[in-house]
Amino acid sequence: MLLNASVLVIDDEEIMREILQTLLEREGCQVSLAASGEDGLALAHAQPFDVAIVDVMMPGIDGIETLDELRKLDEDLPVILITASASVERAVAAMQHNAFHYVTKPFKNEEVLVVVRKAAEHRRLVTENRTLRESLRAQSHEFSDIIGRSRRMRQVFELIAQAAPSRTTILVQGESGTGKELAARALHDNSNRADRPFVIVNSGSLPPDLLESHLFGHLKGAFTGAIAPKKGLFEIADKGTIFFDEIGSVPLETQAKLLRVMQEREFMRLGGVHTLKVDVRIIAATNVDLKSMVADGRFREDLYYRLHVIKVELPPLRDRREDIRLLAQHFLEKYGLENDRQHLELTPDALDLMEQYDWPGNVRELENVIERAVVLATENRIGVELIPDAVRTSRPFQIPQFVMPQEGIVFKEVTAAFETQLIERTLVAAGGVQKRAAEMLRIKPTTLNEMIKRHEIRVRRKRGGGS
Repeated sequence: MLLNASVLVIDDEEIMREILQTLLEREGCQVSLAASGEDGLALAHAQPFDVAIVDVMMPGIDGIETLDELRKLDEDLPVILITASASVERAVAAMQHNAFHYVTKPFKNEEVLVVVRKAAEHRRLVTENRTLRESLRAQSHEFSDIIGRSRRMRQVFELIAQAAPSRTTILVQGESGTGKELAARALHDNSNRADRPFVIVNSGSLPPDLLESHLFGHLKGAFTGAIAPKKGLFEIADKGTIFFDEIGSVPLETQAKLLRVMQEREFMRLGGVHTLKVDVRIIAATNVDLKSMVADGRFREDLYYRLHVIKVELPPLRDRREDIRLLAQHFLEKYGLENDRQHLELTPDALDLMEQYDWPGNVRELENVIERAVVLATENRIGVELIPDAVRTSRPFQIPQFVMPQEGIVFKEVTAAFETQLIERTLVAAGGVQKRAAEMLRIKPTTLNEMIKRHEIRVRRKRGGGS
């Protein structure tokens, strides 16, 4: 079906106009007719069209001249030429004038419909891509690396704009892949510290001793292997910003020293006796529930409240699906430029498919999918065949069909059975990882654990996978 596609038919033969009108309107098109190139151009001046069908041989302005003028009015308008068999060479030459396609007389109805469908799809794709590019350009330059126009992301932008100029400590919270480092950079770049260092601490990648040396520096001989004095990241970040990525992985003994720096704005190098003053704004990020870690004794309560002055919550991609197309276009342009493939387009089917997927890896996963598609693309149009199986085979959740038996049901038993089945299937999809299953069900891990115990569900984790 070609529902809502507006088609301009320009042909000097009345019978041909009537045939095309009947054929296209049966498919749901809105058809406008013109008996000459002049009349067709007048209609095109008055309103936009999705597709134009133009006869090559017409008195007055012929089809090729009409094509040129239509393209001047709308450079993206797909124009299909209709030509008699004897003038095929002329029609092929017209393809150099950016005609979308041509059809020879006498034609088969299905042949025309196939070409018009492709033209209408092409028009939709071009229009959609232009809209996405305009949205990207219109997005405030202060947050040029964080892409989004959804309500949730506008709230994030507003909070960043308000909090950035202050010295206040910020906690950025969100699942892996939601862009926590980008949010931290936006906070730094929009502060009065923007021209000073932005230093990243990968909190979980070092053992405690090395992490403290990394943060506070050390004197020569402070420990085995300390053959020379070294500045720490707090010194390097002075007057700037220090970003703790995954603050929850900082060991308890280091948390105490970190708290002192935040409170007193001073520290000592390892092996030293003199305090060093420092002016550093701290931004921390986490993908775990720090409050639960406090309850378990794995995170200091005083440090938690010191960090939790202002919280920037980054939503998972599944909760801002209206941003998926914008993000896909952004990554398409980014990796198209890197790979010298700057005229790529995502088909509507590919975009629709991506909008239906839950993206457990969030923006990072979407970025990887687009990069892969750009590298593997052999044509300018990227279709569903270049989307990974995990995305293609995913389907939105549907409530199973249910027929009420004549004798009725016991409501609690049926809902309990359905709840059990839903949890079991979700655990299978999550590889037995209860935290991920809870995220998929939009409930707290503690709530899921209680339900698993109540329904006596056996949890089996997949073997051989990473953490």
